[in-house]
Amino acid sequence: LRGAPLSSFKKIVVGSLFLCLAACSGESDQLPVPPAANGLSAAAELSWWSRSAMNTLCRFTVWRGASSGFIAMFSHDGVPIHSMVCGYQDIASGRPMTLDTQMRIASMTKPITAVAAMSLIEEGRLGLDDRVGNYLPAFESSVLATDNERDASGEFPTRPASNPMLVRHLLMFASGVGPGREKDSVLVDYWNDNGIYRQPGGDLSSRVAALGSLPLLEEPGTSWRYGFSADVLGAVLEKATGQPLAEIFQERIFTPLGMDNTRFLPPPEQRSRMATVYITNESGELEPSPLRFDNNNWAPGGSGLVSALPDYMRFALMLWNGGEYRGARVLERETLDNMLQLHVPEGVLLREGIEGLGWGLGWSIVADAEASVMPDNNGDFWWSGFYGTTFFVSPDTGLTGVIMSQLEPNEHAPRPIEVFLIQGLAHAGLSGRG
Repeated sequence: LRGAPLSSFKKIVVGSLFLCLAACSGESDQLPVPPAANGLSAAAELSWWSRSAMNTLCRFTVWRGASSGFIAMFSHDGVPIHSMVCGYQDIASGRPMTLDTQMRIASMTKPITAVAAMSLIEEGRLGLDDRVGNYLPAFESSVLATDNERDASGEFPTRPASNPMLVRHLLMFASGVGPGREKDSVLVDYWNDNGIYRQPGGDLSSRVAALGSLPLLEEPGTSWRYGFSADVLGAVLEKATGQPLAEIFQERIFTPLGMDNTRFLPPPEQRSRMATVYITNESGELEPSPLRFDNNNWAPGGSGLVSALPDYMRFALMLWNGGEYRGARVLERETLDNMLQLHVPEGVLLREGIEGLGWGLGWSIVADAEASVMPDNNGDFWWSGFYGTTFFVSPDTGLTGVIMSQLEPNEHAPRPIEVFLIQGLAHAGLSGRG
């Protein structure tokens, strides 16, 4: 599909899913969409074939035991135009998915951390060019690894970093902080073994402070890397405000936007509305995940939030609408415009074989739609979560989407591609595009 025109994408998807339509009994439950914003009316809708293909794809994936279920919602020009639900919150009990099922959104926490940071920058309580070491002394004298392998003494050779690590580098994911996704790298393995989830305990600040002793993988500001930058940023926010990250999010984002079902992981007795996360075992069957990355007693900046689909759609629509949602302004338009610039013009997720992506301040941005596998547009921005959640905003088309599932990838089942197929079907099926 890489670089294929929209019509080719439609032919491939419709051709591959049409036989499934005959085999599946009916469509997924169609749920009422939330009320539209005052003064807006839907200017487009999703085509019948794209809705049918989404429903069939989801039902078939659940039927064959590859996922417990999916929920999705799409808006056009600020108005919800389609919602979809299929499958189960919990397979064993038979609890069905609902539009407001709460799910672990993992790395979709990162854009929220970025928005909170930029709101503090607007107020002058934080600066893009502030040194991270001003807030977190462990990063004031960072050293750079000069080799990815250990020397004869068993240590990584290092030198002092030439560039100070700045707040903007954390937002760019260009801080030099690991781990990253390289295979067969001793230094990346070292970062994984000593990362924030491998530490015996402590809150966000103490876990991040421990990262300050690890050698950086690049000079700050020089290269995009998928690592703990957002977690370091979260610790900076706590230091700058004197508040826990959960309070920062609640005050600046969740309360203004009415995101009443979004918070860090609640205690076990309060998880009845949460979907079970599944993992695929050696036999190819789904079983509950052991949840190695749960944050039971602390609040990461790069992961850890639980949310519901309508909540995250409010957040996405705030971004689509220049920083405001239904009269609640979270960011000034100029601030958001800065976040949507290509601060990293290329190379994002290239190690995963994904082309055409750059990075703004907190999320990926489509830099070259011709190279992208999706039928998207230059300037579209998005990010995803480890357990099969994603959101996207397409400024040129006015299309915004949130798609959620709960499947942990492993060697027996890769990241669920269905959420991205659903996204592609929504792009391809928007009326007025063929």
